[in-house]
Amino acid sequence: MTDIRLHVPIHLRWGDLDAFNHVNNTSMLKLLEEARVRAFWAPESGEPAYPTAVVSSGVDAGLLTLIARQEIEYLHPVPYQREPLDVQLWFGRLGGSSMDVCYEVFSPAADAEQVLYARSSAVVVTVDAASGRPVRLTPEMRAAWEPYLGEPIRYARR
Repeated sequence: MTDIRLHVPIHLRWGDLDAFNHVNNTSMLKLLEEARVRAFWAPESGEPAYPTAVVSSGVDAGLLTLIARQEIEYLHPVPYQREPLDVQLWFGRLGGSSMDVCYEVFSPAADAEQVLYARSSAVVVTVDAASGRPVRLTPEMRAAWEPYLGEPIRYARR
């Protein structure tokens, strides 16, 4: 297994904050979703292209990626900041029709010492849009994703 990770910069929005002036727990899941979409969906013209972005998106694609399970561990409150968070992604497992996507959310990459705010993992299943049945990962998906296969998240506070 490798330790190669994707680094996806995700900007915070003022609306992500709660009354305690830090990123709300539900907003964190939305930030992870945004990173996952950018990292795995094939880009539109002019968008950044990640080497893992091989899933066709849109209504006509015929393939859905559904979250079957997600777990998150919050380590530090995330304050509002203008520089994007450094969301790091990799795969903890590639199965037949599913994968474990692992995340660590850090303070901006430009920070001298980055703060690890949260870690998360999600089981994502590829599903046929018409039938709702699981679809096996394609050879193209495996070829793009295997270089980013690493150790799964180990949660400290279980």
